[in-house]
Amino acid sequence: MEYRGVNELRTMFEDFFVSKEHYPRGSFPLVSEKDKSLLLVNSGMAPLKPYFSGAETPPSKRMTTCQKCIRTGDIDNVGRTDRHATFFEMLGNFSFGDYFKREAIQWGWEFATQVLGMPEDKLWATIYEEDDEAFDLWREVVDMPAEKIVRLGKEDNFWEIGTGPCGPCSEVYFDRGEERGCGKEDCRPGCDCDRYLEFWNYVFTQFDKQEDGSYVPLVHPNIDTGMGLERLACIMQNVDSIYAVDTIRAILDEVVRITGREYKEGAGEDDVSIRVITDHVRAVSFMIADGIMPSNEGRGYVLRRLLRRAARHGRLLGLRQPFLADLSATVVEISKSAYPELEERYDHIRKIISVEEEKFAKTIDQGSDILDEYIAENAKSGSGELTGEQLFKLYDTYGFPPELTREIAEEKGCTVDEEGFYRRMNEQRDMARAARKMDDGNGWSENEEAYTAFPDTVFVGYEQKSIAANILGLIRHGRLVDSLEEGEEGVVVLDRTPFYAEGGGQIGDRGRIETADARAEVLDTVHIKQVHAHKVRVEAGSLSVGEAQVSIDELRRNATARNHTATHLLHKALKQVLGAHVEQSGSYVMPDLLRFDFTHYESLSQAQIQEIEDIVNREILAFKQVQKQIMPIVEARQLGAVALFGEKYGETVRVISIPEFSAELCGGTHVDNTGQIGSIRITSEGSVAAGIRRIEAVTGAAVSVLLRSEQELVREMADALKANRNDIVYKAEQLMEETRSLRKELDSSKRAAAVSSLDDMIQNAEIIGDVKLILGATGPASVEELRVLSDEIRQREKRAIAVLAAQKDEGASLIVSVADALMDEGYHAGKMIKDIARAAGGGGGGKANMAQAGIGDFSRIDEAFAEAKRLIGSDAGSR
Repeated sequence: MEYRGVNELRTMFEDFFVSKEHYPRGSFPLVSEKDKSLLLVNSGMAPLKPYFSGAETPPSKRMTTCQKCIRTGDIDNVGRTDRHATFFEMLGNFSFGDYFKREAIQWGWEFATQVLGMPEDKLWATIYEEDDEAFDLWREVVDMPAEKIVRLGKEDNFWEIGTGPCGPCSEVYFDRGEERGCGKEDCRPGCDCDRYLEFWNYVFTQFDKQEDGSYVPLVHPNIDTGMGLERLACIMQNVDSIYAVDTIRAILDEVVRITGREYKEGAGEDDVSIRVITDHVRAVSFMIADGIMPSNEGRGYVLRRLLRRAARHGRLLGLRQPFLADLSATVVEISKSAYPELEERYDHIRKIISVEEEKFAKTIDQGSDILDEYIAENAKSGSGELTGEQLFKLYDTYGFPPELTREIAEEKGCTVDEEGFYRRMNEQRDMARAARKMDDGNGWSENEEAYTAFPDTVFVGYEQKSIAANILGLIRHGRLVDSLEEGEEGVVVLDRTPFYAEGGGQIGDRGRIETADARAEVLDTVHIKQVHAHKVRVEAGSLSVGEAQVSIDELRRNATARNHTATHLLHKALKQVLGAHVEQSGSYVMPDLLRFDFTHYESLSQAQIQEIEDIVNREILAFKQVQKQIMPIVEARQLGAVALFGEKYGETVRVISIPEFSAELCGGTHVDNTGQIGSIRITSEGSVAAGIRRIEAVTGAAVSVLLRSEQELVREMADALKANRNDIVYKAEQLMEETRSLRKELDSSKRAAAVSSLDDMIQNAEIIGDVKLILGATGPASVEELRVLSDEIRQREKRAIAVLAAQKDEGASLIVSVADALMDEGYHAGKMIKDIARAAGGGGGGKANMAQAGIGDFSRIDEAFAEAKRLIGSDAGSR
């Protein structure tokens, strides 16, 4: 066989099946656009489920793909063996009711033997034990000897998940030679040894499994095949590990280069770490390119876990500085020809990796020290298990995923109480939910059962603002009532309504309901089950079932529509300025402002905010007609309409389009022309969660109100500074400079006073053995001032330990510093200060050279100093 590289094999596979009239489809993203239940795409077939189920029509009855995949079930084993990986590529050819077993077997054999040149005598096949048709085809079509066709049971060679489409499988194996075998006479495919390598799997989807367990033949059977590209490359390159194939080896070699370690292709600690980094940097580069952002939930958590595991293994190899962003360049270089999005989003990939790695670097050393302390403390009490509370503290404070803590603990011979950790996590979530419920004053919809008797409310609010309708029912305190009297509040259910019910981030409409006997104000509109619930307050008369005239507050609706259309413009502008990774993660549209949450990794510069604002205003001033269309969801996706991740859509959707700019699936209310928005002004930008930013903005008349407010503020500032409006910046800078100068003088005076007092402290130092212990307490002072003193001591005294205190309200701030020479002898400020502060009822921690703490009662400072003397006197400081 001729050596073939990974990139060459991928192209050869596609070209071959294109010659067999297959439609070549580039890889789908790792985040499934259609199967929201799927964390990450984990097989070649996963993105094609709508075609196999008949929910959507495929672009062709024959397709071929090379699908990027992530599997998370074996993350802990990645690196420990040379077979496991999180990221891989899956080659596949598919038939949706077109060809079946004969063609699949024939073309697979042709590709393997004629295109790749695999020796026929090296190939074996397995089939489902009852699939005589497949047996006959392997014999008839490719003339495979009967003894090389192995029948296996349902567990190995039959694909089914519950009820629905299913069918037998057939797998192709490559015989790698007796030297890789177990030596048993009956060694053949299905044996656990390394001789036979399965590289291609055919799934013959020909049955529909019923609830009673019976199998009904499908009218149009399908073909689903999968061949791991890296596994195929192992065969074609005659190597034993996926880490030895050309593309992955290129990444591994770069890891070896930057670490200076030797890779021995074994199970040693260095080899494990090298493989972990190699796999994980490949996976995270592809994940970030597909728009996944680090977070503490879902796929974002998987990304963060992989990044932090790789960073930690870098430290095990001696890398103290961030390195993964640089390493991602190799991933991009070797794969960009097949996956151009890697190169297009390379700057974004680097940035996300850098931010996340730097964030973890700030806590990993301290977290590792805390973990070591936990292990040591537990060992003293005879326990070899980390508690759930300890795992939670490492996760919540230091960012250690519990899986990473478990891995480190296992390396040190300890176990972890993961059940306890998740109990603690659930307790925290329950507390958060309870807090949210306490903040939620919307108790008027608490009993949904009262709404089940009503038919679906017909919404006509896109076209009409005021209509005649029928009141079908009235609800008060969760119960149906005959009437609502003057001054009472309750819920009105109508047969049809112009009122928009809160949803899709848009607030519900307000307005009025009038009958011959009553007048009521609509305070809010929400969905409850299948109906629009209109919360009302009766202003006059007695409101009862019957005919009514209902009208929305048009000014309020128009203001809300302006803001809603503006969010669509803002979403697109954010993508243009910041990059394709930007995704909407939430919005709230009200009459007086809009709030838009989106995925991004850092704060926006003022220049970026201005550019985003300018783009939106340009689209507003273009006076573009806003198009509102109802269409099948398949057609909407073909138009490129943006669907919000996590939202559920029906077969028919509403698409809001701004010509030549944006298109989104949306059920909200919008302006008819962008010019009706008037203008937009971004009022704030900030972080709301890890990887999530929030913009707030105003439009229309609210922009004028904001400008007037800002002008009034400028006038007040000018008056306060006694300056002309045009000179207020200069005047403010002048005052700031004067303030800085005065502060320098003050700091200089403080330093001089501190140094003066320092001389007294050093003169009064106690000599304990060969250590000079310097103790000192001052009146009110900042921690920074204490640091200045300790730095001065470290410069003057080469074998000194300083314990300094400064009064802070009723308590005190403490600092312990240790000279470099004493650190080399085992003295550790961070460990010492814990005992010193504890003696006075406080607590703290820190690094070996310097640590800080706090105590609640300044009068107990002598107890802290006494503990310092005891520690050094007993040589406990070197523990």
